[in-house]
Amino acid sequence: MEKMKKAVALKYNLAKDNAPKITATGQGVVAENILQKAKENEVFIYEDERLVKELIQFKVGTEIPEELYELVAQILVFVEGIDKEKGSNKKSFF
Repeated sequence: MEKMKKAVALKYNLAKDNAPKITATGQGVVAENILQKAKENEVFIYEDERLVKELIQFKVGTEIPEELYELVAQILVFVEGIDKEKGSNKKSFF
């Protein structure tokens, strides 16, 4: 039996936010829709089952918990590097 797909979307505005915020969460068809929107908008998709399991517990609009700052920061730095390589001004965070 295949595991149900899960997805969490984050947004971080360094000028306005104290920490990345959860902008969408979903399982099954909703998760597939989140991933499809990300692909359509060329947003980087980072897959980490444990991280999604942690983040999916929180409500949309809330900041990520402090204990996940370091891990998410590492991902954001990685993604920013990808954006720079592509010559993109767009921030493609997951």
